[in-house]
Amino acid sequence: MTADTQTLQHSCLASQEGAKMCAISSLHPNSVQCLRTLVGHTGGVWSSQMRDSIIISGSTDRTLKVWNAETGECIHTLYGHTSTVRCMHLHEKRVVSGSRDATLRVWDIETGQCLHVLMGHVAAVRCVQYDGRRVVSGAYDFMVKVWDPETETCLHTLQGHTNRVYSLQFDGTHVVSGSLDTSIRVWDVETGNCIHTLTGHQSLTSGMELKDNILVSGNADSTVKIWDIKTGQCLQTLQGPHKHQSAVTCLQFNKNFVITSSDDGTVKLWDLKTGEFIRNLVTLESGGSGGVVWRIRASNTKLVCAVGSRNGTEETKLLVLDFDVDMN
Repeated sequence: MTADTQTLQHSCLASQEGAKMCAISSLHPNSVQCLRTLVGHTGGVWSSQMRDSIIISGSTDRTLKVWNAETGECIHTLYGHTSTVRCMHLHEKRVVSGSRDATLRVWDIETGQCLHVLMGHVAAVRCVQYDGRRVVSGAYDFMVKVWDPETETCLHTLQGHTNRVYSLQFDGTHVVSGSLDTSIRVWDVETGNCIHTLTGHQSLTSGMELKDNILVSGNADSTVKIWDIKTGQCLQTLQGPHKHQSAVTCLQFNKNFVITSSDDGTVKLWDLKTGEFIRNLVTLESGGSGGVVWRIRASNTKLVCAVGSRNGTEETKLLVLDFDVDMN
């Protein structure tokens, strides 16, 4: 399941279990209306991005689809990958997709044309970032690669991880990669050198967010850490008696607060600077198959949570709540 939110007036929800996507209006916390069900994929949807009225989806059917969220029309179906489309990053009129076929493709979303194919990984591509100039990819071959998409050239292969790379952040200067080897590495994108290796997590770093040299990382070990990537120092670990009880699934932060979600069924609010727990924003019932919060996105007025069950017996839904924390 993936959930991607452009604004909290309109959200996009996709499911790995089925081939449908919903464009959802969240105008009122107690009345969430499904505006469109986007039907067309013949396999589960593993990745999606939304900008304005455009939704891009990637599927196990090996295609990407470009949708008009207002009408539900499929504008283009993008063919070329030979396995599941596992990740993507949308920037202006182009989207870069990464696949289990070990390649990346750069597409023009207005024409549906594949502009470039980036080949060099030898295992599934799991994560990708694109800033309009360079593509950064992480894969199951333990490698991170920096590409010039226009020339289809690999500028750097960032070697150092000893297991699969699952997460990436890229701010134009630094590449940050998270791996199943439990480490997070900070790289200089111009030289390809590893600046810092951040250690302290005990498992897979599945989610990260980077802003102004501050990195927040969520881990399968149930902890969240706050780092200064300039110094490599861990500033805070969000733990204690109120910490998550199982894997962290998603996070979002600003200069004051961190919001985290977990497959323990909770969403928590923390103080960024002190690391102190403030309060639970969501607590799902844990009986039976157990409630899971898969994804979150917050504005100053709304908190959107994609929730489901641990064993897939319950349909994934969007929970929309009033929210009173300044997330600017």
